[in-house]
Amino acid sequence: MNRISIDPITRLEGHGKIDIFLNEEGDVANAYFQVPELRGFERFCVGRQAEEMPVITNRICGVCPEAHHMAATKALDALFAADPPPAAKKLRELFYSAFYVTDHTTHFYALGGPDFIMGPDAPPGERNILGVIRKVGLDIGRQVIECRARNHHVIKTVGGRSIHPVAGLPGGWSRPITESERDEIVGIAQKNIDFALFTLQVFEDLVLKNQAYVDLITADTYTHKTYYMGLVDGQNRVNFYDGTVRVVGPDGDERVRYPAKDYASHIAERVEPWTYLKYPYLKDVGWKGFVDGPESGVYAASPLSRLNVSDCMATPRAQEQYELFYETLGSGKVNGRYKPVHYRLATHWARLVELLYAAERMLELANDPEITSPDLRTVPGAVIGCGIGCVEAPRGTLTHHYEADERGVLTRVNMIVGTTNNYAPMTMSIKKAAQQIITKGKVVEEGMLNRIEMAFRLYDPCLSCATHAAVGRMPLSVNIRDLSGEIIRTVSRG
Repeated sequence: MNRISIDPITRLEGHGKIDIFLNEEGDVANAYFQVPELRGFERFCVGRQAEEMPVITNRICGVCPEAHHMAATKALDALFAADPPPAAKKLRELFYSAFYVTDHTTHFYALGGPDFIMGPDAPPGERNILGVIRKVGLDIGRQVIECRARNHHVIKTVGGRSIHPVAGLPGGWSRPITESERDEIVGIAQKNIDFALFTLQVFEDLVLKNQAYVDLITADTYTHKTYYMGLVDGQNRVNFYDGTVRVVGPDGDERVRYPAKDYASHIAERVEPWTYLKYPYLKDVGWKGFVDGPESGVYAASPLSRLNVSDCMATPRAQEQYELFYETLGSGKVNGRYKPVHYRLATHWARLVELLYAAERMLELANDPEITSPDLRTVPGAVIGCGIGCVEAPRGTLTHHYEADERGVLTRVNMIVGTTNNYAPMTMSIKKAAQQIITKGKVVEEGMLNRIEMAFRLYDPCLSCATHAAVGRMPLSVNIRDLSGEIIRTVSRG
């Protein structure tokens, strides 16, 4: 059996590789998406003081520290039974909205966008952020950099640091903002709305008006009918910071809805011996392997998933884009809500709808008179033993679960990270793409392999913070080379 390896895979956070195995006829027999790095936060955080978690877990990676900071802070709210004052909740959500704007911008222009802006078959040396800037112009490149800079300024202003924030406390937030800072954030949020609308126009001009790209998005190669998960508010609208977890089936019907504290009653995690990432699945449906459909407990939690579980968006311009999204992709309504879109490449478009929502929500919060209130803390009481916090990370539903003794020392830590939710769908998407793109008689070219990488890239995986399974002794392979660089011996373990 022949093997094709894509190692390392590119334009993602973290490290991973894809191994594709061909049968004797030259067709794809199987494909594996392997994550060979281990972070192990769930183990080495045990024994630490619980209140350290917001500043420990935000070191998991440099891409989404804000998401881990927020999930950890909310878990401490529960652990110390300290419900934050309304102003603290609003300030947290303002901070989190700025993070969403900069994170979704990064993925579209630097990670996922080059596949469409430069084309999936463009040379690798051009299929990157520099190629994008050369094609769309320096002015757009400048706007992207300015967007990231101004929102990291907001993150620093509200969260205490531009990377690895420190403001989250059990029961509240450590620093109020002044009226002048609020005025500055209002101006930034307005610029963010303009930038989000501009980016949606770029997507329409370069992707939606190109029939070849529309055909690619709606191709069976990148389609899976799974369950979907996401946080919704009391009116079933997308919410990144708070709400209940809603799961809908492939037909769009609600399967289950639960508060974060009940996640263990609904989600189970499977471990495979060839990877450090775990495979969460719906407990009441069960694990049936890497297959989709209503009988399989595999679910996705992504920007596309969040739109699929919601009934609408909470802000007006994002709602207009939400309607356009479903009407363009041919999703009809049942019982007043759209049926799910199953085209996984449409996740890129869903991400831009969320970019606009984050910008609009940021402006709403900045204009709220209560946002400058100094009443930001409920003093924690006794440790109640268990605390669970949940937010929507850009890559999916993020859950932190802490258990502690009466001194607040952690005795158990569990995390279901946004990317972890999507590991089974990513594995399925890669195999399906490989089976349809690589067939007997075809010469395997670099562009074909990139189209397979597109199957995981659409999920925007962050493997750095997603690997937590400990499956025994770490595999190790050492290549010994001679002076010319040729491998003369390989020593392997595991």
